Amino acid sequence: MPETLARTPLFALHVELGARLVPFAGWEMPVQYAGIIEEHLAVRQAAGLFDVSHMGEARVRGRDAAKFLDAIMTNEMASIKVGMARYTVMCQPDGGCVDDLIVYRLADDEFLICLNASNAAKDLAWMRAHVGALQVEVLDECAAWAQLALQGPRAEQILGLVTATPLAPIKRFGFAFGEVAGVGGCLISRTGYTGSPGFELYLPAASAEKVARALLAAGKPHGLVPTGLGARDSLRLEANYPLYGHEISEQISPIQAGLGWTVKFTKPEFIGREALHRQAQGGLVSTVVLFSLDDRRIARQGARVFDGETPVGEVLSGTQSPVLGKPIGTALVAAGHASSAALTVDVRGHRLPLRVSAEPFVK
Repeated sequence: MPETLARTPLFALHVELGARLVPFAGWEMPVQYAGIIEEHLAVRQAAGLFDVSHMGEARVRGRDAAKFLDAIMTNEMASIKVGMARYTVMCQPDGGCVDDLIVYRLADDEFLICLNASNAAKDLAWMRAHVGALQVEVLDECAAWAQLALQGPRAEQILGLVTATPLAPIKRFGFAFGEVAGVGGCLISRTGYTGSPGFELYLPAASAEKVARALLAAGKPHGLVPTGLGARDSLRLEANYPLYGHEISEQISPIQAGLGWTVKFTKPEFIGREALHRQAQGGLVSTVVLFSLDDRRIARQGARVFDGETPVGEVLSGTQSPVLGKPIGTALVAAGHASSAALTVDVRGHRLPLRVSAEPFVK
């Protein structure tokens, strides 16, 4: 039987706006509206509005909430200030990634966690399995929230048209609760997944369409466009942000993925610490690299990477960069070969030089 796809509260709006809908992580989601390149450039130059309501949410609360999160996350959780968020990874004992997450501290003993759509059920089960004797509860709030991402250099100006909440004081990775388009209880966060400035909004699910319509109407004169998952992928790749199942997975650790800054070995104990410490001390078998191609052909996921005639890895993600005007991607390459000048990628029988970049293409 065909899979029954879930739909976000904005499904009817996507249809109305002419979106091309595709299956994604068990959801029927808009991949594009007017076109991926047009939507991508709008986010870099003006603003784009994404429906990311497929993402999951968990609330962790109780006297031991911070202690619990420190034990299951790689980054430091106890030091997050109320009103701030932090990016982190949740790992298996062998260092592989259960998921990458953003953790929002709502109060001393209460946190809201953003989960990847494909991993929400797994994440909740993993967290609950590790509560032990700690005084903490893990609540599934996936159905309660919708999420919108308003991204681009004009995002703050546009959001300011539909909220009285002061936005300037919200620092990067900070958040505030406020009313947006007449809807109360919205979490307004200066975070994003595009490499452009902007906000992510956590909204009561029943009010998502009202807020989305208000933002699109207010932002249209300022260049705001509805934006799909296609542009989201090219935007995040230009900024070298990982996507679960590609640059990080149960087989690819945060150390391999270049996310060592999220792993705090100053913490005495957390799941995966020993394995990650061994990798950080020089025990990596392979590493993720960011690359570009001086060619029109895109190296897609699974394309083989060579050093001379030796196969040394494969492509994890690949797309066209509208800003650079050429293909970009990531690859998992065997240790010792990542900096080789002789790396090539096989694209339909043609070996193309693979140019490794030490920096994101967009900052």
